[in-house]
Amino acid sequence: MSFSATILTLYPEMFPGPLGLSLSGDALSRGVWSLATKNIRDHGLGRHRAVDDTPAGGGPGMVIRCDVLANAIDAAIPADDPRPKLLMSPRGKPLTQSYVRELAAGPGVVIVCGRFEGVDERVIEARRLQEISIGDYVLSGGEMAAMIVLDSCVRLLPGVMGKEASGREESFESNRLEYPHYTRPREWEGRTIPDVLLSGNHAVIERWRREESERITRERRPDLLER
Repeated sequence: MSFSATILTLYPEMFPGPLGLSLSGDALSRGVWSLATKNIRDHGLGRHRAVDDTPAGGGPGMVIRCDVLANAIDAAIPADDPRPKLLMSPRGKPLTQSYVRELAAGPGVVIVCGRFEGVDERVIEARRLQEISIGDYVLSGGEMAAMIVLDSCVRLLPGVMGKEASGREESFESNRLEYPHYTRPREWEGRTIPDVLLSGNHAVIERWRREESERITRERRPDLLER
């Protein structure tokens, strides 16, 4: 059974976008994973298919209605769908590599892409949406964030990456940032490849990479060392 992704969005034409290219696009064409988009506006109200309304209590912007979004979710997936239902939100739980691995090991994911000022809290509670954040900043909507979630998951699916070791040695896989990489030419603008990488001594190279990984992590993301 392939990894299945369902996206609920006001802009289904944004997908697959970058997900249709490179590793994820090749895997999509081979059926390693599947992607379905559902337009929330199909369940909008009235002649103009309204999906939002003014925030209760006043304030700027608009809020996506709970009844409209709930109808869109219910029409898109059956009640017993085992996939986690995510809502991309800056107030959500930070996306981590460990959670990505958990998602990639499952049957797939349902992702709701918010817009405007946010989503009525009641539908988040009633449909048990898990709020996920990709960082401490605000986007125009959840679509780009959803693509990041899917790209990070798809690349871990069996048969997507060329070498399994490529995934194991990357940043965040062991709470460490990745060591520096080099390739030809041997010298460029007065900068040379470290001699240790040209030594052919794999044990020494592995130790150097481990030390560099720890050094860079200590300098740039010391919080990872505390996990």
